[in-house]
Amino acid sequence: MPGLRYGAGMANPDLNLLFTLDVLLQEGSVAGAARRLRLSPSAMSRALARLRATMGDPLLVRAGRGLVPTPRALALREPVRQLVQDSVGVLRPADTLDLQGLERTFTLRNREGFVENFGAALVERVATQAPGVRLRFEQKTDRDSTALREGRADLETGVVGQAMAPELRTQALFSDRFVSVVRQGHPLAGRLHELGAYLEGRHIGVAHGTAGQEGVDLALERLGHQRRVDLWAGSFSAALALARATDCIANVPDRHTRSLRQDMHAAPWPVRVPAFSVSLIWHPRYSADPAHQWLRTCVRDVVSACVADMPLLEGAGDIGADLPGR
Repeated sequence: MPGLRYGAGMANPDLNLLFTLDVLLQEGSVAGAARRLRLSPSAMSRALARLRATMGDPLLVRAGRGLVPTPRALALREPVRQLVQDSVGVLRPADTLDLQGLERTFTLRNREGFVENFGAALVERVATQAPGVRLRFEQKTDRDSTALREGRADLETGVVGQAMAPELRTQALFSDRFVSVVRQGHPLAGRLHELGAYLEGRHIGVAHGTAGQEGVDLALERLGHQRRVDLWAGSFSAALALARATDCIANVPDRHTRSLRQDMHAAPWPVRVPAFSVSLIWHPRYSADPAHQWLRTCVRDVVSACVADMPLLEGAGDIGADLPGR
């Protein structure tokens, strides 16, 4: 903007400008921000001018009929959003939670098997303590944390990985490990824990991939072997359905699929692959929220009680035994 000079900023800036900046960065327009804050367009324009002078950056610049954010504005969007949310949380009085009067819908995103194993007990626990609370279970098909960041989901369960957004909070729920599963009466059912039998079988791969499946392939590769994958399925439940109806082997998480593989034969892997942890995941905007804290406690307690009745299949077969060609 010709003739406009940006100052070095005030020594004690008005922190109320943070709230104005947050709305401006979300809306990307003076008119939209004015409507959100119930200000006149001219008052919002003056607020934007103060922000520009304070921060030494134009923040929003003209592009055709609209405004576009500067690189600094883009970099500030998430930090400013978090600052505002934290400030609101600090200033909000800590009310005593009235569970009997609580009216709220919580959305939980989970991998397949979670609802089948833990859903009924969680629903019963919630209904008993807070009859006005509703639960919405959604299938978690990827590790994208956008739903948590945008507030479209309240909680997720899953394996924490490097791709997870760094601001998310986590708490371990239970450990799990992969097992081999075949139908009852399968020719290899009694020897599936042996490496030779495991390599002899035809395997079902799961298309979305997991660290566990990669782990067994790496362990076999170090021994100079490779399993035979003849089929691919899009989910663990689909892999189990195929294994139930064929002579193929499904490789699935032990506890997470316990209720999905009733009347099937399961065996520990013949090579040792580390167990992994399934965690509760949420956005820090809800960390101090009493209702959210209560829900997290419900999930932890229910899962802990259910897992106590699900001992993991322990032990691996003798890696050096029954190797083909030995």
